[in-house]
Amino acid sequence: MTAPASKDSFGARDTLTVGDASYEVFRLDRVDGAERLPYSLKILLENLLRTEDGVNITADHVRALAGWDPTADPSVEIQFTPGRVVMQDFTGVPCIVDLATMREAVTELGGDPEKVNPLAPAELVIDHSVIADIFGRPDAFERNVDLEYERNKERYQFLRWGQTAFDEFVVVPPGTGIVHQVNIEHLARVVMTRNGHAYPDTLVGTDSHTTMVNGLGVLGWGVGGIEAEAAMLGQPVSMLIPKVVGFKLHGELPAGATATDLVLTITEMLRKQGVVGKFVEFYGSGVPAVPLANRATIGNMSPEFGSTAAIFPVDGETIEYLKFTGRSAEQVALVEAYAKQQGLWHDPAIEPVYSESLELDLATVVPSIAGPKRPQDRIALSDAKPAFRGVLGNYVSHEDSPALSTVDEASDESFPASDSPAHAASGNGDSGQPFDYHTAAEGSEGRPSKPTTVTLDGNTFDLDHGAVAIAAITSCTNTSNPSVMIGAALLAKKAVERGLERKPWVKTTLAPGSKVVMDYYERSGLLPYLEKLGFNLVGYGCTTCIGNSGPLQDEISAGVQEADLAVVSVLSGNRNFEGRINPDVKMNYLASPPLVVAYALAGSMDKDITTEPLGTGSDGKPVYLDDIWPSPQEIADVIASAMSAEAFAQSYSDVFAGDERWTSLPTPEGKIFEWDGESTYVRKPPYFEGMAADPAPVEDVSGAKVLALLGDSVTTDHISPAGAIKQDSPAGQYLTEHGVERRDFNSYGSRRGNHEVMIRGTFANIRLRNLLLDDVQGGYTRDFTKGGEQAFIYDAAQNYAAEGTPLVVLGGKEYGSGSSRDWAAKGTRLLGVRAVITESFERIHRSNLIGMGVLPLQFPEGQSTSSLGLDGTEVFDVTGITAFNESDEIPRTVRVKASKENGDTVEFDAVVRIDTPGEADYYRNGGIMQYVLRKMLRS
Repeated sequence: MTAPASKDSFGARDTLTVGDASYEVFRLDRVDGAERLPYSLKILLENLLRTEDGVNITADHVRALAGWDPTADPSVEIQFTPGRVVMQDFTGVPCIVDLATMREAVTELGGDPEKVNPLAPAELVIDHSVIADIFGRPDAFERNVDLEYERNKERYQFLRWGQTAFDEFVVVPPGTGIVHQVNIEHLARVVMTRNGHAYPDTLVGTDSHTTMVNGLGVLGWGVGGIEAEAAMLGQPVSMLIPKVVGFKLHGELPAGATATDLVLTITEMLRKQGVVGKFVEFYGSGVPAVPLANRATIGNMSPEFGSTAAIFPVDGETIEYLKFTGRSAEQVALVEAYAKQQGLWHDPAIEPVYSESLELDLATVVPSIAGPKRPQDRIALSDAKPAFRGVLGNYVSHEDSPALSTVDEASDESFPASDSPAHAASGNGDSGQPFDYHTAAEGSEGRPSKPTTVTLDGNTFDLDHGAVAIAAITSCTNTSNPSVMIGAALLAKKAVERGLERKPWVKTTLAPGSKVVMDYYERSGLLPYLEKLGFNLVGYGCTTCIGNSGPLQDEISAGVQEADLAVVSVLSGNRNFEGRINPDVKMNYLASPPLVVAYALAGSMDKDITTEPLGTGSDGKPVYLDDIWPSPQEIADVIASAMSAEAFAQSYSDVFAGDERWTSLPTPEGKIFEWDGESTYVRKPPYFEGMAADPAPVEDVSGAKVLALLGDSVTTDHISPAGAIKQDSPAGQYLTEHGVERRDFNSYGSRRGNHEVMIRGTFANIRLRNLLLDDVQGGYTRDFTKGGEQAFIYDAAQNYAAEGTPLVVLGGKEYGSGSSRDWAAKGTRLLGVRAVITESFERIHRSNLIGMGVLPLQFPEGQSTSSLGLDGTEVFDVTGITAFNESDEIPRTVRVKASKENGDTVEFDAVVRIDTPGEADYYRNGGIMQYVLRKMLRS
């Protein structure tokens, strides 16, 4: 999106000629102070220069950014206008549902429905819907894609309608790749051209890992679907000029360490530093030595360390990658010329000014995994076994083994992880440093044990705690990186040549991020070795990492459930939160693709794969990890021989066309969508029902009850799960009542276009612990309309709504971390929640709550539910909210009074976490969509 009518107060408009083409540009060197800014802020500065309209973006905003004080707390609001919007189908379908609904609402209020149209390029990649049902066989890919189309036909027809009904909206069909990998390999421009203008490629995306494109020098980050819709409709993103953390790199990775090990190390460091809401920028002499694929891997994990963006500047490595991935010579020349003219080209000798700085010698990185439930909990591979033993007691019954007592000393009591007394009971995650598991396991050979005999495909074996039930090469984070993908294949080759096999209880899957991966696997001749170990292609999509791992084999699942075993998954993904990967799997570990293969061979997390053999070779001798680990030179040789620019060009030559399955889908027509009243996938949501042209005043909250009392690190997965739908859950009951067979339930993620399913799925994660109840997991609460009896959260919310009782949610630290899941906010609002009161919020979920008209509040500094003596049975009144009606100022605090049954009261001033005037406008309008709709009507 460009703004040709920029007021150009700084005389920055100029012409850049590259070859035979000339472009209008806005030069940064015309603004005093621009040269000292970090790379990421220079991109924001260009954005302001180009979009300066004298009203929303003024010369004062430009001066404020150019005069940025790196030490100051963010206080100056600016309006960032992203050049494009990227979506995946889980979050993209609700976006298009909302736009279709908005067209009807505009018509009903007397406006022009054609105004509801993307004003910036919007690109959607269908990558979240394939499930790894079938695995370990040659036809797994075709079978899984067939099942995907059977399950998702209604959604795909709807998206095809959207592609014809809306301008500037394109869809990459199923079976192509993962959105973030397709983005860096094809969609990203680095420098955009539009209407004769050239400017930095910037974007927002409806997936938190949009930041993967930061590795390419492109500034962008994940937002909720509701923010993305506003951006598509021309609404700038309101933000405070952020702090920027400089991360200096030097040295080179040692042999044996992978990009995955590097990113887990960086994630641990930055979580410890505290970078939520900040930009992270990499610089220093080590940057040129970081391959582009590794930069993308690091950028991808930005949500895991909490930053808004994690960016590498443009340099020669960027240019080589653009050439390598088949970009045109003209585009490559433009990127280099533009970056050099604008001072955006990385010079290792120049150090910009940063708010904070960290430093890492790449040579210190060691092989690592992370788990069992958070990406930032890195464990050196050599410590994996004692670490597993140290936490196993938290996941098993205390009757499992007499040896438990020796290990149990290191369970909850050994976590100095939180100063919140409610933390240990919540079980939703830890917000501090991991405990010292060395002490836990030292001198102890014992551990909980419950061997359970299982027979599968003629093999009889014992399953026990720690068995690797899933080994998945999956996720954009690592499948975009040839070094770790080829490393995995070479390790498989050496393992097969030594006579090793995967353990029979391991579900092995290969889900690359693009077709390019399978091309170089086939060219290298390595694919048969992966397949020999069961790593057959299951699909191109975000399978295991988002909960689409598919079911375990029936016999394995039955054995696990019968003995209540704590089995594990090992995946090359970026997320391992509780309840996310598979309902049968309690512990989840992130690892590089080669280590995923190694654990498939070892079969257990209760094995030190750095010192114990992975198995016995065909010669009868033990085979160790060192015996089959490929050298850097072996990996480099395969990359040189098997990868080419032609492969990228061929894979993306007709990326929007789709196969016969896609092109043969019947597609609805017309500018207004005709809703199918019988659809269980796509339904018209109620957001605009009864909406007036002008907003009603906001009101204080009176007589509210607590829907859920939650602990630390409650993720958007806990609030709005994306995985399997249980048959006896409210969502499962709804689908059954509408004639859907259990086998066709699909997942919550795939049904995000149906608000009826999603409301019922809100707070429905099977691992959620609502502290209103004692030691109960799942989507339950106490229903005080029924005397406080246990009930599904959805059912209780309906009963409260019938009585006209508003609701609040209480939480701990890092509330809403994880995926940029807009339904976590939409579902919260539609359940009747007026306010969420926590110790701290993660960035995207906080803004999503505001976007749905829910008030985010924080306890006073150092206070929590437990320190205030709140147990969730109180009646809450929140006063001072009406101050939003009385002036444009945002009230700093509101008064909260919690009244107990015995007449005692607890009162405190809650901090209002509406941070910008733009967010305040959204809240006053009842949400961002209502704000944008009213703005359209006024125009």
